[in-house]
Amino acid sequence: MGIFKKIFGTSTSSVTKKEKKVLPWITLNSLEQLDVIESASKTKTQIIFKYSSRCGVSRMVLNQFVDNYELTEQDLDLYFLDLISYRSVSNEVGYKFQVMHESPQLLVIKNGVVVAHDSHGGVNAIDLNSYV
Repeated sequence: MGIFKKIFGTSTSSVTKKEKKVLPWITLNSLEQLDVIESASKTKTQIIFKYSSRCGVSRMVLNQFVDNYELTEQDLDLYFLDLISYRSVSNEVGYKFQVMHESPQLLVIKNGVVVAHDSHGGVNAIDLNSYV
């Protein structure tokens, strides 16, 4: 085996591992947080990312979102909603902010109202910088 390592190298030496990016997520798991989001949106942009752990598209869109995200906690608050675990919260998001439920879905909230939202592939087309 030593000769093969010399010729081909080891898999860890020839491949650079990509460092996993961690976003400043705030877990959205209670109805009371929706009032906090609405109030905070008067001074700072609030984002809700709705995610389904049972959906491959959700996983793909989330990975793309994380890879492309370049803002900081000072720019906006970034909420993550696992809609399978917190179905009642997900339903209330739709009622409170007047947005039909989809998954994955991104909502941008300013001054108490949704100023942009999209789902599926459109999530990553939203230019968050324009709402900061």
